[in-house]
Amino acid sequence: MALKKSQKSLKKWTSQKWDYVNPKDKKKPKSKRGRYLPKSVRDSMTPAQKAYENRKKRKATKAGKQRAKYSKKVRRKMRGK
Repeated sequence: MALKKSQKSLKKWTSQKWDYVNPKDKKKPKSKRGRYLPKSVRDSMTPAQKAYENRKKRKATKAGKQRAKYSKKVRRKMRGK
């Protein structure tokens, strides 16, 4: 049986091994958590980039926003370019 488009998308998403940039964020309340990224992107980021992205996400969450824009470098890595 063929998978529907939404099922294919979910299967792809699962295989990317998404997780928080900081492994300890899983235990924190949602308002204190940082970025949630695929393993390939997390592994390619420098510690400074990780810290910047987490600060950016936490600041947006504190301001009541659900999303925080990714930096250009992270967006490029997520698209595989």
